[in-house]
Amino acid sequence: MNYFYQLQKFLPFLRWGRNMTRSSLRADAIAGLTGAAIVLPQGVAFAAIAGMPPEYGLYTSMVPAIIAALFGSSWHLVSGPTTAASIIMFASLSTMAAPGSADYVALAITLAFMVGVLQLAMGLVRLGALVNFISHSVVVGFTAGAACLIAAKQAKDFLGIEFPSGAHLLNTIEFLWQNYEQLHPLVMLVGAVTLLTGILTQRRLGGMSMIAALIAGSAVAALFNFAFGEEISGIKMVGALPQQLPPLSMPQFTLETFRQLSPLALTMTLFALTEAISIARSISLKSGQPIAGNQEFIGQGLSNICGSFFSSYVATGSFNRSGANYDAGARTPMAAALAGVLLIVLVMLIAPLTSYLPKAAVSGLLFLVAWRLINFSQIMKILRADDNEAIILGLVFFGTVFFSIEFAILAGVIMSLMIFLRKTSHPRLSPRVPDPESNTRKFIYGQFLPECPQLKILRLDDSLYFGSVAHVGEIFRRYREHYPGQKHLFLLTKGISQVDIAGAELLINEVRERRAIGGDVYLYRLRDTASKVFNRGGYKDEIGEANIFDGKEEAIPAIFERLDKNICATCENRIFLECKSVPRAGSDNDEEPDSHEAKTADTAAAKPATKKAAKKSVKKSVKKSPKKKAAQKVVKKSVKKAASNTAKKSATQPEQPKDS
Repeated sequence: MNYFYQLQKFLPFLRWGRNMTRSSLRADAIAGLTGAAIVLPQGVAFAAIAGMPPEYGLYTSMVPAIIAALFGSSWHLVSGPTTAASIIMFASLSTMAAPGSADYVALAITLAFMVGVLQLAMGLVRLGALVNFISHSVVVGFTAGAACLIAAKQAKDFLGIEFPSGAHLLNTIEFLWQNYEQLHPLVMLVGAVTLLTGILTQRRLGGMSMIAALIAGSAVAALFNFAFGEEISGIKMVGALPQQLPPLSMPQFTLETFRQLSPLALTMTLFALTEAISIARSISLKSGQPIAGNQEFIGQGLSNICGSFFSSYVATGSFNRSGANYDAGARTPMAAALAGVLLIVLVMLIAPLTSYLPKAAVSGLLFLVAWRLINFSQIMKILRADDNEAIILGLVFFGTVFFSIEFAILAGVIMSLMIFLRKTSHPRLSPRVPDPESNTRKFIYGQFLPECPQLKILRLDDSLYFGSVAHVGEIFRRYREHYPGQKHLFLLTKGISQVDIAGAELLINEVRERRAIGGDVYLYRLRDTASKVFNRGGYKDEIGEANIFDGKEEAIPAIFERLDKNICATCENRIFLECKSVPRAGSDNDEEPDSHEAKTADTAAAKPATKKAAKKSVKKSVKKSPKKKAAQKVVKKSVKKAASNTAKKSATQPEQPKDS
C-alpha cells in the first residue's frame, strides 16, 4: 500500500485514473475533441509567430500536451505553443539563424530540450514553492489581462481587417477608429453567429456547444461565400493543413549550442513555468482543485524533453486551450491527453477539411473563451476587501494589457513581496493590562486603562527578525522616554513566530537599557523556535532563566516582588491581585475596608476611563457591603485618582506608527 502511494507521487495519472468513470470519460472525450478542433488553426498561427514552419505548431500541440497531462498536477491545464512563448523565442533565435531555416528549427528543438531539463530539475529539487509567491490577486489580474489580449489578437479575424503586426491594445483601438470603414460586415456576422451560438447552447449542450458554434459559423460562412463569392464576402478560411505525423528529431548536443542558448533557456524556463502555474491556479479558482507546484514543474519539464524528440519547440500552458478545456466540461487530465491524441487523428484524417473552417468562426469561439476567463466576482471582492491587493490587481492587469505578460507577472510578484515585507517589518506591539472584570490572570488591550506605574506590559506579534528590529527598537525607545517610571518591561512573546540573531540582539540591548535605569525585562511564553536561537546563541543566559516564564501565575508574583514597594504603597491603580498585600501609605487600619471591599474598590477604579463610568461601576459593587461608608470613602479617592491618571496617560501616550 505504501509502495503504491509513493508510486502515485511520481506517476499522478495512477491517482486520477482510478476515479475515471464512463461519464467522466465521455465528458473528457468531448472536451478533448473541442480542444483538438481549436488548436488546428491556432497551431499554425503560433508557428508563424515563432518563425517556424506551420506544421511545427501542430507538432508542439501533440506529444507535449499528452506528457504534461499525464505527469502534471492540474486537471485542466493544456500545454502547447502559446503566443507569448512564441514571441520570446522568435525575438531571440531570429538573431542566431534565419527564421524557418533548418538551423533555426534545430535551435528551437534544442531550446525545448534545455528548457525541459531545467524545469524537471527545479521540480525534482522541490522549487515548486516558488509559485506560492504568485498571489491570488496576481493570478486574477493576469487572467483578466490575458483574456483582453486574446480578444485583441483575434479581433482582426473577427472583424475581417488586417492590423499592423505587433500592435498593442491601444494601437489596435486607434487603428480600428481610423479604419472602421474597412470592416467586413459579413465576416463580423460569421464571428457573431459563432459567438451567439456558443452562448445560447452552453447550458443545453455543455462542452458540445463549442463544436456546435464552429459548425454554425462554418455553415453561415459557406452560405455567404456561395451567395456572394469569397472575394466579396471577405471570409477567409484556415486552409488545408499538412497530413503527417510529427517526425522524429534530435536536439544538438554540442557545448557551443548549449552555451549559445543558456541565457534564453533560463529566461524561457522561468517564464514558461510562471505562465503554466498562473494558468493552472487561475482555473483552479473555479474548479477548486489544488495545484502541486513541484509536480507541475516535473510535468512541464518532461513534456518539453519528450517533445524535443518529436519536432516540438517550447511548450507551456495555453490560456486559450486550457480555458476552452475547462468550459467544455473536462473532468480529468485525460481530456488534455485525448486532445493531443485526437489532434494526431484529425491531422491524419481531416486536415484537408480545415480549408472549410473560417477564421472568423475560430475568432468568435476564442472571444467566448476570453470572456469566460475574466472572474468578475473575484475582481469585485478584491477591490472591496483590500486596497493593497487592489493595487496589485490593477498593476498586473494593466501591465499584461499594455506591456508584456512576463513583466506584469514579475511586477505583481515583486509588489506582493514588498507589501508582505512592509507588513512583517512593522509588527504589532500593543500594551496589555490585567482585565479589571476578571479574577484570573487574563490580559486585555490596555491603551486607555490604568497601568502599573513601574511595569510596562507589551504584547509583540509576528516575527522579530532583521527587517523588523528597527521598528520594534524605536517603539521600545519611545516607551522608555515617555514612561521613565516604568523601568520594568514584561514582554508577552507568545505571538512571536520566529526570532533571528538580529531580533535576539535587540532584546538583549533592551535588557541592558532597562537594567541601566534600575529595571529589567521579562519574557512570557517564548516559543520553541525562538527558544532555540536564545539557547544556541547564549542569549538566554544573559537575560537570565529567572526572567523567562511559562505561566502568568508564576510570572506576575515573581515580577511583583522586584517592584519598589514604596511606590506600590502610594499607587491607587492596584491592577494586580498582589497589590492588596501592600498597605496604602497614610491610611489607618480602622478606616480600611475589609479585603472584599478593598478589592471591589480597586477593581472598580482600575476599569473605567472616566470618573462618571467609575462611579457608576463602583456604586453597584459596594451597595450591599456592610461597611458601606468606609468602602465609599476609599472608592471616592480611588476613582478620582484613576480618572486623573488616565487623563495624564492619554496626553502622554507615545506616538507610534499606524501598524503598531
